[in-house]
Amino acid sequence: MTLGINKDTTLCISLAARPSNIGTRFHNFLYAELGLDFVYKAFTTTDLAGAVAGIRALGIRGAGISMPFKRDCMPMLDALDQSAVAIDAVNTIVNEDGHLTGYNTDVLAVQELLPQPDGQAVVAGSGGMASAALAALRGRGYEDLVVLARNAETGRALARMHGCDWIPELGPRRPALLLNATPQGMAGDSAAQLPFDDDAIAAAHTVFDVVAMPPRTPLIRRAEELGASTVTGDNVIALQAAEQFAMYTGVRPSDEQISRASAYSREV
Repeated sequence: MTLGINKDTTLCISLAARPSNIGTRFHNFLYAELGLDFVYKAFTTTDLAGAVAGIRALGIRGAGISMPFKRDCMPMLDALDQSAVAIDAVNTIVNEDGHLTGYNTDVLAVQELLPQPDGQAVVAGSGGMASAALAALRGRGYEDLVVLARNAETGRALARMHGCDWIPELGPRRPALLLNATPQGMAGDSAAQLPFDDDAIAAAHTVFDVVAMPPRTPLIRRAEELGASTVTGDNVIALQAAEQFAMYTGVRPSDEQISRASAYSREV
């Protein structure tokens, strides 16, 4: 590999309303680790159509797509993977000689982290991440799915989209899998704001929280105290980025490399 950026260096990017350094640090760490002549740069835009046209015209290999562009970019692409079709949202664009395909690696990451189907699964939330979780559960083979959302309009709409039930409260249900796809538990939230009560957490086989910061949310800490198996959101973030990395480069990092890149990406 020629040292430094040169005319042959492959460019990958991200597009977000509020760009961060997390993806930039993750991808560039692994490029250096694996000796790949790639570079990753985060951008924002007020001209999404122009940005997508630029991906095609400039031969940009791949782009991570964040809100508010995940749905708006879809008509501008040439093809959609089932992972994107399932939730009507794209978070990854791959450019193959000017042919742009949209994927959703959130779905792929959650699906890979899920345990084997074993009873009912309840997903708390009615936004994009809840939709990704439901698509992943379907893809993993879960059949008994329930959307838990206080907002009846969005909760019912999401349940219809994925062919499952909607409930405003958990009530006496004791699902085998509890998955939090709401913002509850993000840094600063208190343990009093848990999306599930102690009885449900104690009865669950697995508690999955997609909130990534902090990795050990109040829900995860409580589930550990009550003896449930847990899956943390930082693993989702790392794995979805690793899926993007493999799509762009054709190289699959080891679990240990992904872990170190993830830790580096979160350093202040």
